[in-house]
Amino acid sequence: MALTVLKSAFTKLGNEIQLIMSGNYLVSDRKALIIGVFHGDEPQGKYLIDKYLNNYVSNKLFIPCLNPDGMRLNQRTNSNGVDLNRNFPTKNWGEDTSKAGPVPENYYGGAAPASEIETKFIIDVIEEYKPDVILSLHAPYKVVNYDGPAKNIAEQISDIIGYPVEASIGYPTPGSFGTYCGVERNIPTITLELDEDIPVSELEASVFKIFDLI
Repeated sequence: MALTVLKSAFTKLGNEIQLIMSGNYLVSDRKALIIGVFHGDEPQGKYLIDKYLNNYVSNKLFIPCLNPDGMRLNQRTNSNGVDLNRNFPTKNWGEDTSKAGPVPENYYGGAAPASEIETKFIIDVIEEYKPDVILSLHAPYKVVNYDGPAKNIAEQISDIIGYPVEASIGYPTPGSFGTYCGVERNIPTITLELDEDIPVSELEASVFKIFDLI
């Protein structure tokens, strides 16, 4: 398949993060970026992206695994204990969520915004390649969450996979990727929360259709 590594970086533990181009991203009418494994204990994205890239060419950009250290350690955070999805330099980074109700464990946003290698990598990718739409793969809530002007795309994804569309994940997310890209930069940004209770292979047909859609 026509795959090109456009950019890479090495994590604290020496694992490589790669930005991969499938086909020719530059000629695509809608420039899409698809990201797997923000959280190391949500490996479904890497499996699905790798399987897709081995079988299809789609003129898109992919980061199969943003958090290889966390995946290696089987933990949500990276090897510094930082939740990458709370580490982006948003206006609400570091906001106190203690009075907002229960939130997941291990959502530490880092010592400073964009303090992490992984966060800096994806910020550089967005600034350099300027995607028109972004999809990140998570688990386990079985919803199509969106930020920015992405409601229409979210509804189309919902039609494919059968998950409800949710504008909010249900708890505070200061410093999140969705806020950074969707809310503050107006890039349509989808967070697809996959079912973790079924074999990941059963997600292939629906998720590959979603990859083709965006």
